[in-house]
Amino acid sequence: MAEAKSEKHKIVIVGGGASGLELATKLGRTLGKKGKAEIVLLDATSTHIWKPLLHEVAAGTLDESEQVEYLSQAYRNNFRFRLGRMEGLNRSKKEIYVSPTYNDSGEELIPKATLNYDTLVMAVGSVSNTFNIKGVAEHCMFLDTTTQAFRFQKQLVETYIKNYAGKDSASGKPLSIVIIGAGATGVELSAQLHEVSNLLAVYGLQESNKVKLTIIEAATQLLPALPPRLANATQQQLVKLGIDLKLGRRVTEVTKDSVTTHDGEVIPADLKVWAAGIKAPDWMKQLDGLETNHINQLVVDETLKTADDDIFAMGDCAACVWQGHKGNVPPRAQAAHQQASTLYKSLIHRLKGKPPVKYVYRDYGSLVSLGQYTTVGNLMGNLMGTITIGGFIARVVYLSLYKMHQVAVHGYFRTAMLTLSNVFRRSAHATIKLH
Repeated sequence: MAEAKSEKHKIVIVGGGASGLELATKLGRTLGKKGKAEIVLLDATSTHIWKPLLHEVAAGTLDESEQVEYLSQAYRNNFRFRLGRMEGLNRSKKEIYVSPTYNDSGEELIPKATLNYDTLVMAVGSVSNTFNIKGVAEHCMFLDTTTQAFRFQKQLVETYIKNYAGKDSASGKPLSIVIIGAGATGVELSAQLHEVSNLLAVYGLQESNKVKLTIIEAATQLLPALPPRLANATQQQLVKLGIDLKLGRRVTEVTKDSVTTHDGEVIPADLKVWAAGIKAPDWMKQLDGLETNHINQLVVDETLKTADDDIFAMGDCAACVWQGHKGNVPPRAQAAHQQASTLYKSLIHRLKGKPPVKYVYRDYGSLVSLGQYTTVGNLMGNLMGTITIGGFIARVVYLSLYKMHQVAVHGYFRTAMLTLSNVFRRSAHATIKLH
């Protein structure tokens, strides 16, 4: 099924993550509202959650009201949302191909479709990189999408209940959770899971705090994005929480019940989470001749444009050289936010016949939250250089990053109202999701 050709300039954005949703919203509020362009956002799911919060979804500690409904967002901001997953591209015809959409029962809801475009923006994000290690794809859970995070949370609660009141309760064996990868996702998830085990004990699952949490990391330092001093401080906090850290250990195989490291140690695991690296989706390697790197990212220039003048890429799926540094711009939320702002200006220029804006990545530092226990990080700026922060101040800065994303999506007033409503919701609802 092909859509009719629009007389307006048609901008199609593939991927409703942080950068894609922010760009669609800003373009809709200006070009869409004024009728100067048709803005279409394509995503395989119907709701959005800021990706750095997925570890809270997985632990069941995130309020469900934090989700953004794409259809509602599109209606309020003058763009169009299309549910579906991109599967191919025809650059000469300026068309993208969208796979059929099915419900949980396998019934086809939306048939295969073709969308035409004048400008295409790829913002599909990233997925876990399993490095072809035996058993990872079959036995590990991933936190790439909201759906995966909710699936992990459901299995987590069910496993807790089974160990407490089910057939495994008599064994007295603690629930073992192994997280592979000690980047921000793995570290933040471990702290959230420790907090959840204590909360479940308070709620009545008295044995639920008998949990063995283990982090396995191939590098000798956790949190490579942070300076060694901060990484060591975080490591000490995790050890204080009783989390077992196995650094300098490379995973060679994962089975249904265990994880094996390169030195032959077999670590029992009821639940296994893979958080050890990312790549762009595999289907991007065959995107009608567009250049990709070794992790499937689309190679872009300093304006975020691919080799095709009508196709741009941003976020985790884009390989953009970090000017003045070795390597590419890191896959962080702050980079996605900056790229969306730059590309917004470029697309406004494009419709006026002006050249695109050059993207310059500004690194404002890194922050890692260990839930209620602590938050650590470093802030970078031209005036103050690099400073280390922790505790309450770091927590406030960490939360402000999410509020920046909310303001970009909802505006100041709606963000304030959402924040206020969440304060009241938290006072009346359980701290964690128990279903």
